[in-house]
Amino acid sequence: MELREDRMYTKSHEWVKEENGVAEIGLTDYAQSELGDLVFVNLPEEGDPVTVEEAFADVESVKAVSDVYSPVSGTVSEVNEELLDAPEKINESPYEAWLVRVTEITDREELLTADEYQAFVESSQE
Repeated sequence: MELREDRMYTKSHEWVKEENGVAEIGLTDYAQSELGDLVFVNLPEEGDPVTVEEAFADVESVKAVSDVYSPVSGTVSEVNEELLDAPEKINESPYEAWLVRVTEITDREELLTADEYQAFVESSQE
């Protein structure tokens, strides 16, 4: 399982990278490997609000459809439209394949560091 130190993580297996008031949100390497081959991504529209710990998108794999939960509250400023035509990019490179960028952030989930997230995943597999 690959982790990046420059991101924070959620217990629902999303990552967030904040820079200059913009939060990029994506799925972790662990999430994409558990889901299997992704075949469809349903993303919000630019300007849509997102609320911490509420679903804002969903991804469909050959196994199931899964909700994606927001680690922050704010407004969607950009959607990664590449993923609409090529959802497999999440499987190939989960830390480059961000789903949305969020601005006007007003609230955050309690986020985990890479080490805390790794410990959480390991303890949930026991």
